[in-house]
Amino acid sequence: MNKKFTPQQFLNRELGQLAFNRRVLAQAENKALPILERLKYLCIVSSNLDELFEIRVAGLKEQIKLNITTAAADGMTPKQTLKRVRDEAHPLIANQYQLFNQDIVPALAQEGIRFLRRTHWNEAQQAWVKDFFFREVMPVLTPIGLDPAHPFPRVLNKSLNFAVELSGKDAFGRNSARAIVQAPRVLPRTIPMPPEISGCEHGFVFLSSIIHAHVNELFIGMEVLGCYQFRVTRNSDLFVDEEEVKNLRLSLQGELPQRHFGDAVRLEIADNCSEQIESMLLKELNLDPEDVFRVHGPVNLVRLMAVPDMVARPDLKFQPFTPSVQSTLQKKGSDMFKVIRKGDVLLHHPFQSFRPVIDFIQQAASDPKVVAIKQTVYRTGVDSALMDALIAAAKRGKEVTVVVELLARFDEEANINWAGKLEQVGAHVVYGVVGHKTHAKMLMVVRREENKLRRYVHLGTGNYHPRTATLYTDFGLFTCNEEICADVNEVFGELTSLGKARTLHHLWQSPFTLHAQILRAIHNETELAKQGKNAHIMAKMNALLEPETINALYEASQAGVKIDLLVRGVCALRPGVKGLSENIKVRSVIGRFLEHSRIYYFRNDLAHDVYLASADWMDRNFFRRIEVSFPVLDRKLKKRVLDEGLKIYLQDNQQAWEMDGEGHYKLKSAARSKPKCAQQELLATLALSSVKHLSET
Repeated sequence: MNKKFTPQQFLNRELGQLAFNRRVLAQAENKALPILERLKYLCIVSSNLDELFEIRVAGLKEQIKLNITTAAADGMTPKQTLKRVRDEAHPLIANQYQLFNQDIVPALAQEGIRFLRRTHWNEAQQAWVKDFFFREVMPVLTPIGLDPAHPFPRVLNKSLNFAVELSGKDAFGRNSARAIVQAPRVLPRTIPMPPEISGCEHGFVFLSSIIHAHVNELFIGMEVLGCYQFRVTRNSDLFVDEEEVKNLRLSLQGELPQRHFGDAVRLEIADNCSEQIESMLLKELNLDPEDVFRVHGPVNLVRLMAVPDMVARPDLKFQPFTPSVQSTLQKKGSDMFKVIRKGDVLLHHPFQSFRPVIDFIQQAASDPKVVAIKQTVYRTGVDSALMDALIAAAKRGKEVTVVVELLARFDEEANINWAGKLEQVGAHVVYGVVGHKTHAKMLMVVRREENKLRRYVHLGTGNYHPRTATLYTDFGLFTCNEEICADVNEVFGELTSLGKARTLHHLWQSPFTLHAQILRAIHNETELAKQGKNAHIMAKMNALLEPETINALYEASQAGVKIDLLVRGVCALRPGVKGLSENIKVRSVIGRFLEHSRIYYFRNDLAHDVYLASADWMDRNFFRRIEVSFPVLDRKLKKRVLDEGLKIYLQDNQQAWEMDGEGHYKLKSAARSKPKCAQQELLATLALSSVKHLSET
């Protein structure tokens, strides 16, 4: 079918991101959830919006500055998209603060967790705050009076600042009417107050309240007329011309500090800020009035994410659980290589432990039969047992090769540090391919067995990051299948050496074959449907944006293919549109864990092809990244992926949002059926400790 598809058949990416955040905010609104978890969801919305402005809105502003008027697949120009984003972001943020002030804060107070506002401090609290200010805060503050000798300072990205209005003259006879006070990042934004002073079990004071209360101490002899907190969000997309640099690592190290001082894209100010201060800030930051967000409360709700960790109230958090370890791996010191030789091993995180992955690499590091280890690193964290194991392996003389992605957004510094540590012990460190981020999750161990070399691999949908493996849903596969191992070895060769890409046995790889293979598999289902056969596609991913893939899905739907899509975040496809996508359903599951696994299923005339992957169906994943999608060949494991990763989520009627053709989402109702929550059921069946269902709470 060569039907031409119009822009009206695609939804906007940025508006889809705002829709996703409305679904996350709904979690914070859900009174069935523990109150400290609701606070976390509120903070996650702020963190997500920060990134939206730092990257997507910043990109739109750059395009407008360059007079780019080309419309995206959805038919909207950068200027039109920016206007829609502003129009929708303002009410979203207003709803967020209304929820914080009118619901979250009172609910926390009922549990003895209070944010003590300065207008309500008693004498003992005022004395404690004053002591804290002079002891911990004032010594690190540097107030800057604005005059010809002191121009407007370079305000750090997302930092807490105060604009102060003054009257009077200082010691030098200057009568500057304005000053800026920057709160150093070393200071916590939420400070616990002792129970005997706060009068409650867990009392907290905002740093902003402490500075507000004593800002006059910074301007002795002058009158403070007003003090207003503000926060600037800046363009944080790093610019490194990879074609021009000789050493990507050194160039990136030089660029990272500038992230804090990119062009301003958003201004958050206190809702009582004077118009004069607002105008001054807009002028200094070169922003439009539409870029201002007046908020009633802390300008940085993200910093409240630390509060749950400071409150020892497990009854106000999700019930803890212990990830299970598969029976074949339960015995302490289990020989991972022996287990893998007996058959492929599938892990489903966080319900099943990430520990076997760490055990695998630690055993490889200490095993005298292991001669080489190769691994990709995208996000692994500041502290990592896996990186420590690679360093130990290199020290023992093994050939260690690590492909470090230096441009993993917001993890660049950690990855640079790991690269340096690995190089110091003699590991081979490479930075992938210029112009393509290495996003594939691969780990290969080469072991000498009976006078020949044998390869073992781990492939995953998620990062080699032990902490996020407890928060994100992901699959990992151990195998020593010779053809899959040969494919992985080939991909490592492409990343570290030079030469033409070879044909792989099983892996679909970006930027060479993944997109074409996805299209081929979709077209195959289309042809089977045209032949009158049952055809079915199920896929799970974070985002669905690539136009040609969406067109192929539309064509498949029109041919009668049943298509079930689980898209956690942004989806540009319009489902359920008559004559276009009547056979397509899209749902988004937002729950306790971040849905992160990518799964592709094609019925393929009862062959039931199942692939796991690191890639979403987006332009960047198909064409500008190194990605791998790998098949699950074992029939039992294939069934597990279908049951645990797809079918149970398609039956969810507690945390699943169904999308309509206009991009609107409606929470699936369990009114006429038995409540079914996928994540809770997986916890109950896979994890060691059972967890109550939402319907029981």
